[in-house]
Amino acid sequence: MGKIDSITVDIIENALKNIKEEMDVTLFRSAMSPVIREQHDCFPMITDPDGKMVVGNFGSHVPEVVAQFTEGLHEGDVIFLSDPYSCGGSISHINDWMIIIPIFYQGQLVGYASMFGHVMDVGGPVPSSMPVTATTIFGEGVRFPPVKLFEKGRLNEAIIKILKANTRTPVENYSDLMAIVAACRTAEKRVQELCERFGPEVYLEGLQALLERTNRMMRNLIQNFLPTEPVSFEDYIDDDGLGNGPFKMKLTIWREGYQAYFDWTGTDPQAPGPVNYYLSDNMFKMFIGAFLISVFDPAIMFNDGFYDLLHIKTPKGSLLRPDFPAALGCRTHVLSRLFDVLSGALSINTPQNSPAAGYGTSPYFIYSGKDEHNREFHLMEVMYGGLPGRPFADGLDGHSWWPAFVNIPTEYLETYYPLRVEYYRTGIDSGGAGKYRGGNCNEKLYTCLAKGTVSIHDDRAKLQPWGINGGEPGSTSYKVLIRKDGTRIPLESKLDNILVEPGDQILFVTAGSGGWGDPLERDPERVRLDVARGLVSLKKARKSYGVVIDPDTLEINEQATEFLREEMRKNRDRLEAFNFGNREELVKNRKVAQKS
Repeated sequence: MGKIDSITVDIIENALKNIKEEMDVTLFRSAMSPVIREQHDCFPMITDPDGKMVVGNFGSHVPEVVAQFTEGLHEGDVIFLSDPYSCGGSISHINDWMIIIPIFYQGQLVGYASMFGHVMDVGGPVPSSMPVTATTIFGEGVRFPPVKLFEKGRLNEAIIKILKANTRTPVENYSDLMAIVAACRTAEKRVQELCERFGPEVYLEGLQALLERTNRMMRNLIQNFLPTEPVSFEDYIDDDGLGNGPFKMKLTIWREGYQAYFDWTGTDPQAPGPVNYYLSDNMFKMFIGAFLISVFDPAIMFNDGFYDLLHIKTPKGSLLRPDFPAALGCRTHVLSRLFDVLSGALSINTPQNSPAAGYGTSPYFIYSGKDEHNREFHLMEVMYGGLPGRPFADGLDGHSWWPAFVNIPTEYLETYYPLRVEYYRTGIDSGGAGKYRGGNCNEKLYTCLAKGTVSIHDDRAKLQPWGINGGEPGSTSYKVLIRKDGTRIPLESKLDNILVEPGDQILFVTAGSGGWGDPLERDPERVRLDVARGLVSLKKARKSYGVVIDPDTLEINEQATEFLREEMRKNRDRLEAFNFGNREELVKNRKVAQKS
């Protein structure tokens, strides 16, 4: 392989990034379900011929899947799958439909295009196919092992018939699937154009250069920011929806030279309920890289080039490596909490560089039934919460833990579904106080306009998101069913088949996030602005921040503030590196229950 110049490498890099964006645009303009079309729950990827991700959002699953086709792949083949156990957990539940297309240029394999997206419903006992009561994956819906949806360009009609017959949303699912195929076809065409422009040898050399560059830069991050002595951190999932929990997630990290080690030994055994998350090693390597790059050096291109530097140990039969056929449908609680655990472990030696804990899940609101015209409707909306306070800024209010996700517009919801959104707002005081405030939660009040059923998936209803470096913990989540006669019924965070009538309401409140740093070091003017914007109450401004504000003029009483802050510093306990809020009591009760 010859020496490629840096300008050509940069051109290929940016071309690939643009192709990834074009894949997304193609999908969003073609898909029908709101989870993909509006909320962008999908993940594109382009790889080299060995299946290593060069651009994308998730670690590569391609080699493991392609190896199952002993007859080989040909131009025009399209692989389809939805079974997490057949791809090492690279998709995390059976609602994720994945497409893989081999890319050929003049008969030479030059890479793969892949994408997966969350489809609305894949059968099973409840709408949206994520039953809280599932105890095996067989109770969640229909799953597809890797099969050829197209073979040498010819569509396998039998697969289409099977998938349409096993969903409550056949039109939407078919549209979403073909939109994912179209997105991958777009990448195929654009990569072939790059090979035509530069020649396949230069193109492939450029891919290798991008992987090697990321490897070199990641070695520096590992040596500069990971500890040489093992450090451990743990956090918990509230429960599995079946009365079991909380469940511990424990991570130990260290490095040896520029080789990094991540060991999940000490994590609880797999749950009886569906909160298990089958953690692919490559997926977790991607998460590690995403965290290190975003925190310490955002200029690094994100790809698989550093994977040989990371070594993962995940015990079999655990919450993060469940044995088949463990249920996986509600896995997002563990998936999201993983980032809090990783952040906590990396912060033990360098807390000044790490964020606090966030809302730690992907809350789902699911509403199904028949409208006034007797037409079936199925809605699944992903909700958001507070992102954590950071070493340089406040956490984001009511934001997705995955940056590419967006909310479904209220106008879309009210146009296509029999419901009304009474308000969608930020929850005051829900972000933990700190020098940099934790992000506030979301509060959304739905009025149901048709008879149907509602399902809810959420977490952090019991265990608060922790604060760091003296920051306070964030608020927990909660849900309320408000009957049309005004009766208020508290709901669990994981619940199926809530019967609703026209006029009933669901109040859906997510969790906030932890604060970063000493609240008494926060600029009083920033506290005043938070109060003026409805993000912090006058009471919390005084109690947590020591800032005295006139309730009529919203002006700061500087003398009273200075005096109050001095008194608070004298009388408070020593600030801890981590403030876990109510965690210790809940964990203690868990241990007592286990012994009994």
